[in-house]
Amino acid sequence: MTIKLSAGDAAGPALSQASRLRPGAWPGLAAAVWGLLFAVPSFAWAMGFTFGARTTVSPSLVKLADDRVAWFVAVLWVTGLLKVLGALIGVGLTLRRDRWIGRLMVFCGGGAAVLLVWHGCLFVAHGVLVEVGIRSVAPDLAGLTRWYLYLWGPWFIVGGLAFAVATTRYVRRLDALGEVRLYGAVGALGALLLSLASMITGIG
Repeated sequence: MTIKLSAGDAAGPALSQASRLRPGAWPGLAAAVWGLLFAVPSFAWAMGFTFGARTTVSPSLVKLADDRVAWFVAVLWVTGLLKVLGALIGVGLTLRRDRWIGRLMVFCGGGAAVLLVWHGCLFVAHGVLVEVGIRSVAPDLAGLTRWYLYLWGPWFIVGGLAFAVATTRYVRRLDALGEVRLYGAVGALGALLLSLASMITGIG
């Protein structure tokens, strides 16, 4: 005896699987790749390999890494782990989640988007002001400023935009309620306030 499945029966599991997967797939995956790539220098510098850092990062930070200052090495490890966490959040934004995890993904995605775009824009703005002569830096730091203008600033902005698009698509494709969107707004506002506090106090 053979059992025949109708087209609807065969499509049912596939449709169910498709509806569960990838509410913000490509931007989320892009954010994940961005986070993993950005984690590599942190882990490498934490282990004492400061390749690429001497010309692209502040000399004072390179010296701390070279001297193996304990607290700074710890900061590098923590920073690397946070970037890996960011990659996991990017992956999390590609799949349907239950209510509470979905809220957490939206909260973290919104915060990451604002934090990264904000810092990237600060680097670019500072570099532009130096290039047009409105602000001045020591001659030996001019090249470093260009690295922040043309590399680190845009890199932060690209990562932030990836998280922003992934979070937005996640919310829209799930037809999330305003309450869930509020979590994203709170995360974004919290990240902005944290950045402003860091600028004012000079910490971070």
